[in-house]
Amino acid sequence: MDALDQQLIGLLRTNARLSIAALAYKLKVSRGTVNNRIEKLEKDGVIVGYTVRLRPDAQPNEIHAWISIAVEGNETRAVIAKLLGEPGIEEIHDTNGRWDLLASLRAENLSELSTILERIRLIKAIQNTETSIHLQTFRT
Repeated sequence: MDALDQQLIGLLRTNARLSIAALAYKLKVSRGTVNNRIEKLEKDGVIVGYTVRLRPDAQPNEIHAWISIAVEGNETRAVIAKLLGEPGIEEIHDTNGRWDLLASLRAENLSELSTILERIRLIKAIQNTETSIHLQTFRT
């Protein structure tokens, strides 16, 4: 990836709905160049999808939490593979320090959150977990 690819990715991160024409104008290149670059980034697996981000208060009754996970031995990849199939998990991050993984959770209510946590804790090779519920955001 070169500097143009990095700039293109930066613009798409800010607004993935920008048209090819708008991206080309902002990058000062042709629409064909932008289109070809996006296709290559998708083909190479750099861009794996597009999503919608909601304001944190857009769904006020939804519960957002984080679960820190300690994994036994060298089983992190196997645990990640199982976590990727959990519908309550929004994101998974590999970390260092006390916890091996950090996952972002979303649930409609406390009962659903409890069910999600139970399924996660039953995954083989998960040694320990700690969950924190998101209360308020001060800066995004």
